[in-house]
Amino acid sequence: MSTLSTGPAPVPEAATAPPFAAAVPRQRGRGLAHGLVDDLSEKIRSQQLRTGDKLPTESAIMQAYGVSRTVVREALSKLQASGLVETHHGVGTFVLPPRAAGMFRLEGSDIATTVDVLAVLELRISLETESAGLAALRRTEEQLQGLREALDAFEANVAAGGDTVKHDFSFHLQIAQATGNPYFADIMGHLGTSLIPRTRVSAIRNHDRRGEYLVRVNREHEEIYAAIARRDPDSARAAMRIHLTNSRERLRLAQEAAQRSAGTAD
Repeated sequence: MSTLSTGPAPVPEAATAPPFAAAVPRQRGRGLAHGLVDDLSEKIRSQQLRTGDKLPTESAIMQAYGVSRTVVREALSKLQASGLVETHHGVGTFVLPPRAAGMFRLEGSDIATTVDVLAVLELRISLETESAGLAALRRTEEQLQGLREALDAFEANVAAGGDTVKHDFSFHLQIAQATGNPYFADIMGHLGTSLIPRTRVSAIRNHDRRGEYLVRVNREHEEIYAAIARRDPDSARAAMRIHLTNSRERLRLAQEAAQRSAGTAD
């Protein structure tokens, strides 16, 4: 069985309701999410929101800032991708300790590749969010055991510095198979291990020397597994969406940073 924690460390009751005041200018479109990210990021960096603090609920943030749920979820995805917070479905979103390593930096050879990798992630968010929900409804005990074995193998290889790609792909493929709809598995099988971003973007592999990224990935996997195990389709969909959206946002932010850097160099 996995020994990784599937939830945040307990925090004092006082830490679950930190000072929270809106300071986002009224904007339209994509600017709303960026404004919310900027404000929450500043609260974290200035320690108005401290390590271990639980952010207010989505509804509370919506009310405080006068924005939609879609804007709140986009902002939380960006904060997760930046390594500032971590969401545990059904529990809440918590502020993470500061990380010295920061975001990975794309190499020049990776920039073009990321366009295709992001497109694959966009497809996966649509496809695998629903497959996780169906798997929660339809999986057998044998299939659940297969998912457990894939996660245990992933964790063992993280600890040993071994290959995690095979077990990562196996976990996602087995979820598709557990839907009982062969077309989900056919699409995943066609994409193969290339759907795992770190197989194609060398900067991700080079950045994760200590395995911190993989530990985080496996923690997200555990959230998906737990929802499927308890036959909770809504939580399974949400956990899968969080997992894949985090991957997309981490890569998109790195791509934007690389493009800005290239533009400055020109």
